Amino acid sequence: MGVSAEDLLAEPVSRPPVPTFAEYIPTVSAAVTDGTRRVYGSYWNRIAEHWGHRHLDEPTPSEIKQLVEYVKVNVVARRNARGGRSAGEHLIAALRCLYRHAEDDKLITHADNPARKVAKPRRLPSTRRAVADTRLAEINETAATTGNDPALDSL
Repeated sequence: MGVSAEDLLAEPVSRPPVPTFAEYIPTVSAAVTDGTRRVYGSYWNRIAEHWGHRHLDEPTPSEIKQLVEYVKVNVVARRNARGGRSAGEHLIAALRCLYRHAEDDKLITHADNPARKVAKPRRLPSTRRAVADTRLAEINETAATTGNDPALDSL
């Protein structure tokens, strides 16, 4: 198992106390780029709302899955909604970022990181498609015949 008798007799390595999510999220938010903060900020707010009082080492992978399902169910429904899959994926990514910083700060170990044990939902194939040739012809005809400058509009 890779453990010697001396390892068992040695004093345990003391780690700093593990902060709560409410205490640690601002630290991570200040350490990431503006783009990362913009993408993950709303998810960190949701995590702080639900688990702000809890310490980073408390949630289990099952609890993370429950939070993902909660976020997916309560996502803002839009016309192009796909059942909250992207919201679930982004929540897991935000948690992984948070826990990766906690690992780097020696607050938790790699093995204690529950976000690594939760799989991201697979992305569905894109719903984007090219405009059909007949529809494109209609758009071009309308643009060429209804504008103020038909020659320019038909280009």
